[in-house]
Amino acid sequence: MFMEWTSIHPSDVLLHEQPATPVLDEQSFFIRFFVHKIQSCSSGSRWLAAFASLRDFLHWLCSGGGIVAYADSARAEEAPEPPPRKKKVVVLGTGWAGTSFLKNLDSSRYEVKVISPRNYFAFTPLLPSVTCGTVEARSVVEPIRRMFEKKGKDVAYYEAECFKIDPTKKAVHCRSAVGTNLDGNGDFMLDYDYLVVALGATVNTFNTPGVMEHCHFLKEVEDAQKIRKSVIDCFERASIPNISEEEKRKILHFVIIGGGPTGVEFAAELHDFLVEDLVKLYPAIAQFVKITIIQSGEHILNTFDQRIAVFAESKFQRDGIELSTGFRVIKVSDDSITVKCKSSGVETLVPYGMAIWSAGIGTRPVITDFMNQVGQGKRRALATNEWLRVPECDSVYAIGDCSSISQRKIMEDISTIFKVADKDNSGTLTLKEINDVLEDICIRYPQVELYMKSMHMVDIADLIKGGVGDSNKESMVVNIEEFKKALCHVDSQVKTVPATAQVAAQQGYYLADCFNKKDHCVEHPEGPLRLTGSGEGHHNFRPFRYKHLGQFAPLGGEQAAAELPGDWVSMGHSTQWLWYSVYASKQVSWRTRVLVVSDWTRRFIFGRDSSRI
Repeated sequence: MFMEWTSIHPSDVLLHEQPATPVLDEQSFFIRFFVHKIQSCSSGSRWLAAFASLRDFLHWLCSGGGIVAYADSARAEEAPEPPPRKKKVVVLGTGWAGTSFLKNLDSSRYEVKVISPRNYFAFTPLLPSVTCGTVEARSVVEPIRRMFEKKGKDVAYYEAECFKIDPTKKAVHCRSAVGTNLDGNGDFMLDYDYLVVALGATVNTFNTPGVMEHCHFLKEVEDAQKIRKSVIDCFERASIPNISEEEKRKILHFVIIGGGPTGVEFAAELHDFLVEDLVKLYPAIAQFVKITIIQSGEHILNTFDQRIAVFAESKFQRDGIELSTGFRVIKVSDDSITVKCKSSGVETLVPYGMAIWSAGIGTRPVITDFMNQVGQGKRRALATNEWLRVPECDSVYAIGDCSSISQRKIMEDISTIFKVADKDNSGTLTLKEINDVLEDICIRYPQVELYMKSMHMVDIADLIKGGVGDSNKESMVVNIEEFKKALCHVDSQVKTVPATAQVAAQQGYYLADCFNKKDHCVEHPEGPLRLTGSGEGHHNFRPFRYKHLGQFAPLGGEQAAAELPGDWVSMGHSTQWLWYSVYASKQVSWRTRVLVVSDWTRRFIFGRDSSRI
């Protein structure tokens, strides 16, 4: 009986039956065959036959029949759908804003591509230290690819320069900074779903003749290296025999045009370099060295607290640094600078050996072209809304020095705000109705809180009281005209954020956070009520709010000044050590942190290197 069972294979039967569904017919065949074999045996041997038949059936199932059945059933299932396409995010620039965005972006959600002619991030606040050898150039830079590799980010980087943005086709036109493509011109194009413009700014010469040809700048690491070589060149040139004293004074006259943080820090670094190192190496010409700061305003460091400006001016005067405030540069030649006194209008010729221009920032040509395309041709920087998006382009964002946030004024939306707050449509607002939307108003219009703080107001009732003149807060009721009168001066507190590394880093972090939770916030908005009449409900995100964490101004001689949050001001030697600790902690990697601290230590022990390399 057993031999008879094993001599029959299912395929012999299936060849004749040709079932439409092979898996079910094979199972039905074995069930019928199994029952038939048991019934054909005598009652005494049925249990043995059943056991043998079941054993052989399991043997066949494991040897091939089960695999065929599983394969046929798997083919019957539908193929899994491919994963959805990732949105393409193109980032232009690897400065403070772009690097902060890339470090905090969840790259697993997007297809990220970075375009920049600079394949590293530079810690720009230390560039004045690089000019004099206090810190080496490679100590303040971190390769972009190394940053991506350490963070485990799937990001494509292209060392190229973007020369045109096409918002209509959602594409950027780029030109390779190294080599060429197969066509020989090095140009290529990338399309995007979201574009993050973080190109920074360039120097602003204000169309002053001769500046581009004869002045040094301090925007890039390469600029700092050129200045370092030029300083040594001036001393070596003045050391040549048969040079008159007048010529030596001209060669060793270092002029800094611009009394902002960059110009002041460079002047302080240069003075320390001269006093602590170069005087010992060039004792014969040390008496001819002179440093001058030319500032169009009445004071240097005019963006700082006035107490810091006064302290810096007095220290520079003690150090022998000449301050020419109230003068405007109108022309620069190869050996002299023409300045004009703003008060008297008298022009003066200032001979110099080296000039550094740090009088402001300007717009890059690619940004200017893009602004003309979107109708912002008359602006100095690319305007964005409070969410850092370019209003004319839904998919373009701008962060850093190349952009400027246009804070919406509350008086532009005063009627809509009144209508939203007036829930009972009575035509008047009670204090409770105003308080119900007060939080959304303060988030959307930060100037409200700034105005109340400047006027020493405790709550919103004090603000509204100015419009109605009612001293009874509980019974206060205002109509639309009184509401407008109460808020008419609020927009005077609209502030523009400064073009600093601190602002750029915070903008990059904020925008990356918005991208990371974009899908979540569509269903669960986190922003304030829409008060502009453009829609209902809440904004997906809270608007960007800059938080000032303070700023430093190194003044040389191991002294610095600091403007800290809460209207705190610190000056002196202890502030310099605070500057050391903060700038070391703000480095982007442990590698640069160790290198910078070791450079500071080397300078304390051995002094600065005066080699011309």
